[in-house]
Amino acid sequence: MTPDHRRVGVLGGRFDPPHIGHLMIAQEAWWRLALDELVFVPVGAPADRPAPRFPADLRVAMVESAIDEHRGWRCSRTEVDRPGPSYTADTLAEITGQEPDAEVWFIMGADRLAGFVQWHDPVRILSLARLAVVSRDGVDPSVLTATATAVAPGRVDILTAPEVDVSATMIRERLAAGAPVDYLVPDGVARLLADADRGA
Repeated sequence: MTPDHRRVGVLGGRFDPPHIGHLMIAQEAWWRLALDELVFVPVGAPADRPAPRFPADLRVAMVESAIDEHRGWRCSRTEVDRPGPSYTADTLAEITGQEPDAEVWFIMGADRLAGFVQWHDPVRILSLARLAVVSRDGVDPSVLTATATAVAPGRVDILTAPEVDVSATMIRERLAAGAPVDYLVPDGVARLLADADRGA
């Protein structure tokens, strides 16, 4: 009997810094998609957003610290080590090339789905992975379903996850103001941020 294909999720982002909201999304995708592996991919040079506040090696170290105790989760340096702009299509090609028989999902927020057709090479992205779109409170399910059908027919799985009102911007603002970030980020991330602040 042929074994089932492994199920792999890919969660990209700036992780600037990683926080509990990222982990909540990751956990929900892990559970709802019955994944065997979840790959966190810190962006290198964003093609469509400002450069991250924290350097790549620190963001990788923070992600590794945040997910260290979760079996089946790993951090990939594929984008931070690749020169030039970071494109999802290239990242998925590299990941699927290492395991061509795997079923792959690219995990993204519902707010980014409508603009997906403007991404670099969306057709190639959809040929390499399904989209796992994480919905949030306040998003009309019928509108989201209609958008998914229009943007990527038959290639979208819509997930719901508990909403956590935490953002990397808010954490950076609190750090700049000297406010605590405990419980907003994992303990290891808080320690790395404190060490980086002392070394600044």
